[in-house]
Amino acid sequence: MVATEPSLIDCHLHLQDPVLLGVLDEVLARAAEAGVERFVCNGSCESDWPEVASLARRDARIIPCFGLHPWYAGERSGRWLDELERHLSLMPSGLGEIGLDKWKEGLDEAAQEEVFRKQFDLASRLQRPVMVHCVRAWGWLMDVLGSSPPLPRGMLIHAFGGAAELIRPLADRGAYFSFAGDVLDEAKARKRASLQDVPLDRLLLETDAPDILLPRAYRRSPIRDEKGKEKSEPSDLREVLRGVARLRREPEEKLAGAVRDNARRFLGDLWT
Repeated sequence: MVATEPSLIDCHLHLQDPVLLGVLDEVLARAAEAGVERFVCNGSCESDWPEVASLARRDARIIPCFGLHPWYAGERSGRWLDELERHLSLMPSGLGEIGLDKWKEGLDEAAQEEVFRKQFDLASRLQRPVMVHCVRAWGWLMDVLGSSPPLPRGMLIHAFGGAAELIRPLADRGAYFSFAGDVLDEAKARKRASLQDVPLDRLLLETDAPDILLPRAYRRSPIRDEKGKEKSEPSDLREVLRGVARLRREPEEKLAGAVRDNARRFLGDLWT
């Protein structure tokens, strides 16, 4: 039976990933059973933007975003920015996933910042909400934000892992803070501490499917990659909600309603 209360929106995931795309009907059916009604699907590189657009055309529940992830900044073509703007003009869409990353080795930091700033400028010009990736680069992110005009539609910082003291200055610049299943891991002390300090009206939830996994005790997804490695899916959002509600000592239904309201406010006309 399809769940109706409380309905959820997965605020950051990658349905175009082959491990989900190959069984998408099953994945979306399980999501519906878990009460997940919307999916913010983030493109990461030029090659996956057409698939994100195709998914959004096929299913109105899928909200598309197009962006060049910092891991792929070094692989961009000479026309990447024109192609990005073209995809953004095809349909109501957000800009993402974009960002800064000092965790993955071998990335060109100058290229990352150039690509990030150009996409920020594009989001401002086109009036689009932005989906931000930041890993071990919080000081760098704050420097870039401090030298850039505020984004007119704000930003979602996905799988937020920054310190609690960053929450207020980021919120002042229009940030929402999205948490995935890894916040339920007892080893993620800083992430769990930050979760407590995020204002309820700036909190969002996500799975980052198929990548971020719930702690083993919470896992229900049958999804595996070609090597047999466990993967996440949007139905996992129900467990994320339950765990976050427990950690914040808030009723599950109240939290789900607040997150849904926050997503509507942030996404604006992208929510249909």
